[in-house]
Amino acid sequence: MFTNIAHRYDLANDVLSFGMHRLWRRQAVAFSGVAQGSSVLDLCCGTGELARCLARAVGKRGSVVGLDFVPEMIELAIEKEQRDPSSADVRFLVGDALKIPFPDESFSLCTIAFGIRNVDDVSVCLREMRRVLTPGGTAMVLEFGQPHLPGLKQVFSLFSRFVMPLIGRLVTGDNDAYHYLPKSSSTFACDEKFLALMEGSEFINCAKRSLCGGIAYLYRGSKI
Repeated sequence: MFTNIAHRYDLANDVLSFGMHRLWRRQAVAFSGVAQGSSVLDLCCGTGELARCLARAVGKRGSVVGLDFVPEMIELAIEKEQRDPSSADVRFLVGDALKIPFPDESFSLCTIAFGIRNVDDVSVCLREMRRVLTPGGTAMVLEFGQPHLPGLKQVFSLFSRFVMPLIGRLVTGDNDAYHYLPKSSSTFACDEKFLALMEGSEFINCAKRSLCGGIAYLYRGSKI
């Protein structure tokens, strides 16, 4: 599915979120607490949007690796980086978020944006994120949720069920992807339920932030 929509993925994100996904990614970088010189792994990196935001934050002394299961997404991320090189050391690799191809304690920050609801086992993914973090390192997740504000919940439900699949099909040419994506968001554990998953994966000091009334959430946890 992601192979089919890769060539129009960025455009679809811009149109369907009214550009808000770019603001959310900037907020994710700030929420992560990433510092100059950090070593960062961005899972399910897609076309590299968050990875490149993180690269600007870590600067010349830092490094960022973007990992994604879909080769076509990685090809687009590499093309972006070649056209407009980041100040940090940035690499993009094909790999599985459930079996991260790096040794224990390799990164000070591990992130994933709009990808953890698509993995086969969320707990395995969280444990893998924790494994590759150095002691005191941070895991940061940006993911869709279910709006909780009165009125917004109903409007967003209608938008997701009827408008998003239509626009997604027009932009990407894929008839199925934008039926699956809102459905997966509507059933994914969010808010306190996701924090419980992080705590169950042995993260400490877990915190969350609601974005746009619960349309998306930021989550953060630390490794002992």
